[in-house]
Order: sequence, then structure tokens, then C-alpha cells
Amino acid sequence: MGFQDAAGNPIRLERAQNGVVTILIDRPQKKNALDFAMWRTLAEMVDELAADAAVRALVLGSAGPDFSAGADIAEFDSLRGEPDSARTYEAANSAAFAALRDAPFPTLAAISGICFGGGFGLAAACDMRIASQDARFAVPAARLGLAYPVDAMADIVHALGPQLARHLTFTGASIDAQQALAVGFLLELAEAPLARAGEIAATIAANAPLSVRASKAAIAAVLSGGEADVDRAIRLGDATFSSADYEEGRAAFKERRTPRFTGA
Repeated sequence: MGFQDAAGNPIRLERAQNGVVTILIDRPQKKNALDFAMWRTLAEMVDELAADAAVRALVLGSAGPDFSAGADIAEFDSLRGEPDSARTYEAANSAAFAALRDAPFPTLAAISGICFGGGFGLAAACDMRIASQDARFAVPAARLGLAYPVDAMADIVHALGPQLARHLTFTGASIDAQQALAVGFLLELAEAPLARAGEIAATIAANAPLSVRASKAAIAAVLSGGEADVDRAIRLGDATFSSADYEEGRAAFKERRTPRFTGA
């Protein structure tokens, strides 16, 4: 993968032999704010991983004390100063959110410190979120005179619930990790969220990939209600019945051993 060896890349990729991939946002001097190039790189990276059958789970984390302050405001005058350029920038944001949301494998966000704006959008697009006690969350677009893309707002509403989504987007207020846990935005709190997310991802990676992907597709279909999503989920579910992994799972159960799933 071309991204893996890019020296100095503020979006870094690490692979483990168990099929877990970790992507780290590495721009701590900017509180991991993403510039335009980083948004595009992240989307391309996840889309490339989505085509790799060996990938079984993805962890999105960060270097430094903060997950992400969102989009780099220093670029707003030059790259978001006019309506057309603002729409182009928003499309890059949406592509990164969509890549995480639509990835066929489960995605987990490991969060510490600031998780604001576009950083919050990235976390909301992931399937699960683990955070440290010091994490803080905000959606401050109203303080900048901007609006979030509808697809990103759908992630936020699904992850927070509509009432808290309204509160955060209307007021620009922030919530702490305990509040985010209480409303279900977070799966759990951990002293080392990146390590804990890696543990969960490893558990996922040990399970049958076709089954996990079918479950992700079915949950997405329930949330969207879209006919195409439902059809896709049905097809993926049906495919598990004739898979080698289904045979392996039955055999392992009978033989009282750990199954060895291959994704076939």
C-alpha cells in the first residue's frame, strides 16, 4: 500500500498480522486539525483498504494528546472563502466520513482530548468509539457560520440521538466523556483508548469476516431504511450460508476448538 511508507505523512497507517489496521492522525502541533490534503488522503486510504479482503477491522486514532480539532481553520480564507471552494472543501470532508461509514469492515475511533468539529464527524462516522476520561466533544459550526453536510449530520444524530444533536449543533456547547458515555455516543471509557480499541478490533478480527460484514450491512440498512441497503444486507447474509467459514464454525464447535476463519 502506497500510503504506508510515506515519510512524514500526517495520516499514518499501521498494519497488524491479524488483519487490524490502525490509522493515526499525526499533526499534534495543530491539535491534529486536518488540512485539505489530509482529508483527501484519509478518504483515499480508507477506500483503498475497503478493497482489501485481508482487512478485518480499522482503528482510527491520533498521535499526541488530542484526537482532532477538526478542519484546519487556517485554510478557511484560502480554501473555503468562496461558496464554490467551500463546497469543494465540504465534499472532501464528506468523502472521509463516507469512507469510514461505508467501509465493509468495522471501524473504531480511539479518542482522547479534543474531538471537535470535523474530528467529531470522523468519530461519529465510525461504528464504535472508545475515549479517555479527558475527552471533550463539540460541534461548533454555528460559531463559524457554517453548516455540516447532511450525511455527517446523519452520523451525528444516529450516534448522539436527535435531542443532543440539536443541542450541540444549535449552541456550539461541548460535553465531556462521561456525558458522551451516558448518552451512548461512547462504547466505553479507557485509560488507553488506542490500546483498548485495538483489543476490541483484534476480537472482531478473530471472528468470521463474512458474518461481521453482513452484520455491519444489516445494521446500516436498519438505520437508513434504504431499499438498496436492505438488498445488500440480504445478499451478504445469504452468502454466509454457503461459505467455508460457516463450515469451519460448525466443525470447530463440534471439535471443541477455536475456529480458523479465512473470509471465504
